[in-house]
Amino acid sequence: MAINFKNLNSIIANIEKFNNSELMIVTKNQSVDDIKKLISSNFKLFGENRVQEAKIKYEDLVNRDKLKLHMIGPLQKNKVKVALRVFDTIQTIDRFTLVDEVGKILTRDIFRTKEFYIQVNIGNEVQKSGVKSKELKDLYSYSLNKGLNIVGLMCIPPNLEDPSEYFEQMLIIRDKINKNLKLSMGMSNDYEYALNLKSNIIRVGSLIFS
Repeated sequence: MAINFKNLNSIIANIEKFNNSELMIVTKNQSVDDIKKLISSNFKLFGENRVQEAKIKYEDLVNRDKLKLHMIGPLQKNKVKVALRVFDTIQTIDRFTLVDEVGKILTRDIFRTKEFYIQVNIGNEVQKSGVKSKELKDLYSYSLNKGLNIVGLMCIPPNLEDPSEYFEQMLIIRDKINKNLKLSMGMSNDYEYALNLKSNIIRVGSLIFS
């Protein structure tokens, strides 16, 4: 796949209509050469789904310290230590046992990861990761008590449904917990809806690589 700069420029133009929103380029399954091309075009915010893939592609980049790399895929407990060394932000905190593991490891050393998002299963879908909305407040408080710097919430709405309803729910949920939390919502197929509903980060991959 090649970088579709036409689509990329169109996404950027849409983002510029809104305040306080930014583009995360999802580089899952993409080459290091393409990542370097994007970096040379002054893109600095990237997302990866898998710990080992991200480690291989990003760890040895010359200008790594100028980039921000977010984990946006499910995190297994046995990958926590590596993830904390690779990612600047982990967006997929979604269960109490994971918080326990992250909190325990954070006390042992200094890691790259400084910020966390909680992933919300906004559609209550069995096949998707994320904490249920009714358990979010408790997980948020628990995470803070365990030393995690929770700065935002992330969601993936159900496929084949109007995403606006779910993005609106995220706004309401966020405001009840902490109005200062960022929202990571919106992907290639629904990012325009998300921008209209105050998403701070949209996570786009397939539109850019085609």
